[in-house]
Amino acid sequence: MFVLGIDPGLTRCGYGAVVRERSALRAVAAGVLATSAADGLPDRLAQLQGGLRGLIADLAPAVVAVERVFFQVNARTAMSVGQASGLALAEAAAAGCGVAQYTANEVKQAVTGFGGAPKEQVQRMVQAQLGLARRPHPADVADALALALCHHAMAPFRATVARAYRAAR
Repeated sequence: MFVLGIDPGLTRCGYGAVVRERSALRAVAAGVLATSAADGLPDRLAQLQGGLRGLIADLAPAVVAVERVFFQVNARTAMSVGQASGLALAEAAAAGCGVAQYTANEVKQAVTGFGGAPKEQVQRMVQAQLGLARRPHPADVADALALALCHHAMAPFRATVARAYRAAR
């Protein structure tokens, strides 16, 4: 399975692609799509949309895992993250990819075993699970790789639940 994780953001949108080869997980690509705060919102959204479209076309993932905005204290941040998230979801669906969403706590639980893990612990666990020489940086990249790892961990469970639901109907 080939999963592209997206940590949505308008200024910095992290991405990380992880493939399962036999029993090992390997990072294939990781980075940040950035927009300038000096540009207007429509231009920034268009830049991000183009970047996401190109990334999905180039990598051709089976699934795109996007962080679900669950709670945000700052309304302005929540709006921009929601807009970036919507672009990622729409571009993934338009490309025919499977789409999954996970909250930050679900990702932390899957990757570190603790839903309240700090960013540094997530970075260390992503590094360890993918056998990286150093911790992924910035945090947006680590979070995107963690989203992909979370989906690799959760996909079998989700498939079992879906089969059970279909059988019960």
